[in-house]
Amino acid sequence: MRASRVIGGVAATVVTVMGSLGLPPSARASNFGMEFDGTYVVKSDGEWAKTNDVFIDEQTVVETWTVRTDCVSPIECSGEVTSDHGWTGSVKLDDFWYVRRDIPNWMPCPDGTFATGHQLYLLYGFDPAMTQRVTTTDFMAGRNVTKSDSGACGVNKPKVIELPVSLQRVAR
Repeated sequence: MRASRVIGGVAATVVTVMGSLGLPPSARASNFGMEFDGTYVVKSDGEWAKTNDVFIDEQTVVETWTVRTDCVSPIECSGEVTSDHGWTGSVKLDDFWYVRRDIPNWMPCPDGTFATGHQLYLLYGFDPAMTQRVTTTDFMAGRNVTKSDSGACGVNKPKVIELPVSLQRVAR
């Protein structure tokens, strides 16, 4: 009888202590200072565009992006970008921030069909006052490159259009 009272008392103590500790907070990615979250005004500058390495003016495009990322370490982040121009793409950190999406019917072909464009934004934090690369994402610079597949439209060379791009965070 004495043993059952001791065991019962120990069990009650364990339950009381465990209950007072509570549950740990739910796990979520930590803020490593690399997150690329918020709302950005994005400008792809058509005045400095190149088509297959030749300067050819393109239309300047200004859009607003909403970006959400999760980082599991200071060098491993991914997420999603949504543009006010009606598209959604993936974003990933790997030395630079990469935003990728496909553009259906991007390039018209002589036979009346269209080829898909593969768009890639290569972005990095930039301090315009110091004119140097930084790790913050309040202001970013980079390249907007869209290309077709080699062989699209019967041509064995991809069409590549590249524009300089800048991003300015307007809200977190």
